[in-house]
Amino acid sequence: MTYANLLRSTALAGLTIFAVAHAAPSEARGSTSQLVAEMTLSPLEAEFARLTKNAKGTVGVTVVHLETGRRASLNPTVHFPMASTYKVAIAGAILDQVDGGKLTLDQMISIPPTMVIDSDGISKDFPHPGVSLSVINLIETMLVVSDNTATDMLMQLAGGPAAVTAWINKVGVTDMRVDRDTARLSKDFTGIDVQWTKKNFEALLLSNPELAKLEDAPNPRFDNDPRDTSTPDAMVHLLTKIHRGEALSVGSTKLLLEVMGRCVTGQNRLIAMLPPGVALAHKTGTIGGSVNDVGIMTLPNGGGHVAIAVYIKASSDPVSSREKLIAQIARTAIDYMQLAVATMPHGSKNIR
Repeated sequence: MTYANLLRSTALAGLTIFAVAHAAPSEARGSTSQLVAEMTLSPLEAEFARLTKNAKGTVGVTVVHLETGRRASLNPTVHFPMASTYKVAIAGAILDQVDGGKLTLDQMISIPPTMVIDSDGISKDFPHPGVSLSVINLIETMLVVSDNTATDMLMQLAGGPAAVTAWINKVGVTDMRVDRDTARLSKDFTGIDVQWTKKNFEALLLSNPELAKLEDAPNPRFDNDPRDTSTPDAMVHLLTKIHRGEALSVGSTKLLLEVMGRCVTGQNRLIAMLPPGVALAHKTGTIGGSVNDVGIMTLPNGGGHVAIAVYIKASSDPVSSREKLIAQIARTAIDYMQLAVATMPHGSKNIR
């Protein structure tokens, strides 16, 4: 039996049970529906386990169809280094201040040379002093190309890591914390306390060639650090709150998801194997043994939305292998969700 046929048969069997459950007396529907949803998605979780069986590291996945509540997961409550996926929360905290009138999107922010960090974006596009960008342009470059300079400027503008964590908690999300800007995080990861400019990094590589190997290798001290971590469940919870307009205003929600939809990093991760017609708004994260991608996939033909978080930590697999695994998980999830929604009894999709 092909994998596609396996998905079809297990989904149809599970959805038949789902239809029967909805014919039960109203007082029993809540617990029965929950049980049936778990039974229906068990093949998907089994497939996650199969895909990750030989992964050298720890893999965490949470995937939820936002309109029906169908979910599947793997290590959903394990904490993972967020790396740059925490930039979603930073953007949210900034936009919350925009909604509250404390900031404006067109407000110009001057970037001192001491805040410039080597990464795609500002440090490469504007190598000379005298740079000022609007709040919206800082958000754009932070989320689209994962610019660390923009990130640290926005973190500072938000009031620091504690203020970002406070916003996360305010919208009802727990098991996620932001503790450091990217400059401090890089220093703690490498154990080298320098300003992470391109010039400084190149000088460090010349004096310590082993430093380059740290970029893609497990780092037990870092991997087990509780700071700047999230569970897959927590990240999907945040994405769900954002998508449903429960975290930000209508305008800020639309803006954030549109910017995430323009993300150009991680082309071999969530987006790599998605079928035609599926749109993705996402944010990647990479450091040491961690390769991550989180976002919201929009199904075609009114099929709804799927929030997904895939985290990998302490992995000694090549980065390319980690990225391929993320792509396989995303494709598996989307195939199952599309089939499950398409074969649900008429009137039970609850698509909004």
